[in-house]
Amino acid sequence: MPPEPSPVANPGPVRVGLVFGGASGEHAISIRSAATVAAALRRGENGRRYAVSCFYIDPQGRWWGPELAEQVLDQGTPASPEQLASAPARPGFQGFPTGALAMEVWFPVLHGPNGEDGTIQGLFTLMQVPFVGSGVLGSAVGMDKQAMKAALAAAELPQVPYACVEAGELEADPAAVLERLERQLGYPCFVKPANLGSSVGISKATDRDGLLAGLRSAAALDPRLVVEQGVTARELECAVRGGGPRPLEASVLGEIRYDADWYDYATKYSEGRSHTVIPADVPEGIAAQARGMALEACRALNASGLARVDFFYTAPAPGDGGEGRLWLNEINTLPGFTSQSMYPMLWEASGVPLDTLVDGLITAARDWPRPALQMGGLPA
Repeated sequence: MPPEPSPVANPGPVRVGLVFGGASGEHAISIRSAATVAAALRRGENGRRYAVSCFYIDPQGRWWGPELAEQVLDQGTPASPEQLASAPARPGFQGFPTGALAMEVWFPVLHGPNGEDGTIQGLFTLMQVPFVGSGVLGSAVGMDKQAMKAALAAAELPQVPYACVEAGELEADPAAVLERLERQLGYPCFVKPANLGSSVGISKATDRDGLLAGLRSAAALDPRLVVEQGVTARELECAVRGGGPRPLEASVLGEIRYDADWYDYATKYSEGRSHTVIPADVPEGIAAQARGMALEACRALNASGLARVDFFYTAPAPGDGGEGRLWLNEINTLPGFTSQSMYPMLWEASGVPLDTLVDGLITAARDWPRPALQMGGLPA
């Protein structure tokens, strides 16, 4: 008789490192997003499938282990000076806390610079450990609005008229910059730092004084700026997941509605200042067009894993016929997971509840053989 096969050892739950916080203006939002993701990974079947360890990056960029990370998640606010009393004086990454090197897959829940821009993705790539979300290229291009707009333009995706400005040229000859922007875009227009998210540092200008003030304010945050022509439009959003060995999928469309003059940071993250309509009340042809454009945008930027793609939409004037006009606004490669965040709500409305969504994101990350993770298998 052939020998009986040896019993297969139970490999146990997958060790997931959830990292949040970060040296970013969106630090507090990251904490709220991470609390949502951590809870979803610890519930029901996910709780049996995954062993989640949380890691906190403080506002100075220093990494902390699960003890402080769990305290921050419980309190829902950034660590206090007393909680950081033992921190080294030097800011920045200075090595991993205990337990981090045992993680089998990383789930970054980081928004803005130093987390959404390819920096931490590069660290995980060097470690040769899989991670949720886009790689270095997709993250970096998606974060920098100048690079993003260039990539979208190369893919011939429609965008509102825009212009790029460097802080150096503004300092050297502000009058020339103002004249160029007035000639190209007119008023109103929106001034944006190229590398900040969640409406941080964005201002609306309706005259020359406002434009100059907005440019100088944005230049204090980022030497690369984008100025966009203002349009009267509705704001639509589409969630995307997949990429790599899995096909990209687009969710139903949602709409952000608000009473403010525009969708600024306070409106975005204050209770009662805005509300969502899912699915968006738009013609089916527009919804299908937006979903297709969302997938094209991800391909143009090499974005994968998860992304939220935002649009401007203007309905046709009475008697014009047609279904209106759609512009691609921007892509967000690490969208929020707060109670007000569109990304999980759009997938929920598309038949993918939160627990299934985060499980799928981790599974996709582990299945994707990124080039750096394959190097060990190449012949000498």
